[in-house]
Amino acid sequence: MTTMHKRLIAGLALAALAVTASAPAAAQARKDSVVLGMVLEPAPGLDPTIAAAAASGQVVHYNVLEGLMKIHMDGSVTPLLAESYSIDPDGKVYTFKLRRGVKYHDGEAFDASDVKFSFERAKAEGSTNKAKKAVFDNISRIETPDPYTVILVLNNADGNFLFRMGENTAVILDPKSAPTTASKPIGTGPFKFENWAKGSSVTLSKFDGYRNANAIKLKKVTFRFISDPAAQVAALLAGDIDAFPQFQSPQSLKQFQDDPRFSVTIGGTEGKTIVTINNKRKPFDDVRVRRAIAAAVDRKAIVDGAQEGYGAAIGSHMVPADAGYVDLTGVNPHNPEKARALLKEAGVQTPLNVTLTLPPPTYARKGGEIVAAQLAKVGVNAKIENVEFAQWLSGPFKGNFDLTIISHVEPLDFDRYGDPNYYYGYDSKAYRDLLAKYNSTADTKTRLKILGDIQRQLANDCVNAYMFQLPQFAVGNKKLKGLWSSSPIFANDMSAVSWQ
Repeated sequence: MTTMHKRLIAGLALAALAVTASAPAAAQARKDSVVLGMVLEPAPGLDPTIAAAAASGQVVHYNVLEGLMKIHMDGSVTPLLAESYSIDPDGKVYTFKLRRGVKYHDGEAFDASDVKFSFERAKAEGSTNKAKKAVFDNISRIETPDPYTVILVLNNADGNFLFRMGENTAVILDPKSAPTTASKPIGTGPFKFENWAKGSSVTLSKFDGYRNANAIKLKKVTFRFISDPAAQVAALLAGDIDAFPQFQSPQSLKQFQDDPRFSVTIGGTEGKTIVTINNKRKPFDDVRVRRAIAAAVDRKAIVDGAQEGYGAAIGSHMVPADAGYVDLTGVNPHNPEKARALLKEAGVQTPLNVTLTLPPPTYARKGGEIVAAQLAKVGVNAKIENVEFAQWLSGPFKGNFDLTIISHVEPLDFDRYGDPNYYYGYDSKAYRDLLAKYNSTADTKTRLKILGDIQRQLANDCVNAYMFQLPQFAVGNKKLKGLWSSSPIFANDMSAVSWQ
């Protein structure tokens, strides 16, 4: 090899190192734009009022679409499209005073008629809004005495109602643009929808007509969809993305913690990560079989093996940060011997062949392999079926499954267990009575007591095998400020994000 060739190769190697080392700095040079990584692409669209997937809200909520209230990173709730509110003493009448002069991205004016339209749409027969039964069916009357006043009259008092008004299921749409929200959302938020490159990314741009436009530092936000953990690491290191708020490669955290170009935060989410059991399908309609599945599952081994030790064990459908949380991990503890005995008692012949359907996130794919190995030890052969998230929504989420693993990230979503048609297939009058009692009780102390009974009922009926709270790993360029480090709801609020 000639000296010139050696120098050329050495120069190329140094150039490659320089590019790798300076990539995040180059990304930061953009100053007025940001590229965020996301695990899942929204499915089936960008309208969170009709879609079940959390990914829709992660793109549009608080950025493009807004509601009456706003939930902050610490879980507190303040007015957003509402300017103020009052609650009658019986907890059944909420009066909202609306902001004036608010415009939608297409120039339409926002007023009380939009709130009435949006909530009646959510209540309507055939509505697929996932909060329909818990929230909107509880609204008995919507009054709009003037263009900037909305009065909501509830059938039953709901101590969580203001929080519900801050969730993405309660965003306010304009009647004119509502039908096309799934493909082209138009809202009142600080960013407007620009483009959706299917399979790749969604781009938003700053809305200059926003009521507080001067406070918005970014001109462009791009959400790139990268489900593969190795590809997430590579994209961050290359500077192709500036941050990954729900990073999926816990085994790579140390690499970023040791790299001065990046910041790493570990927070909590509302994600209840569970082995979902189809309660309608035999033999899982027998509580003993469900308890056998739960007894086979070793929570600690899953958290250690799939999550690098991050994730608090749970025993019912709430997380430790929730008010009223009860630690019920002792109700269905890991006990393979008991699992085998329960299967025998239920008359199940082993090996029992089942299908374990796994969506893309690491907690599901990696955790699922561990769960399958644990089930095999008690005589349950779980055939793993890996699916994309759209397939998961059209399969397991429609009730077509034996077992699956998913993290339910919506806060206070224990109400879903009151719906026999929900994909769990859980049908319990006792539980529905408890839920009705909770919803009709205004006293905080009594509500918390009922919450404890609700959690105990789910644990004792072993509706699902409850595993752990999904942690949030946020990795990003250390000069990017303002991203959420914990998620009381799954949102990427870009209104306060800026480069420093």
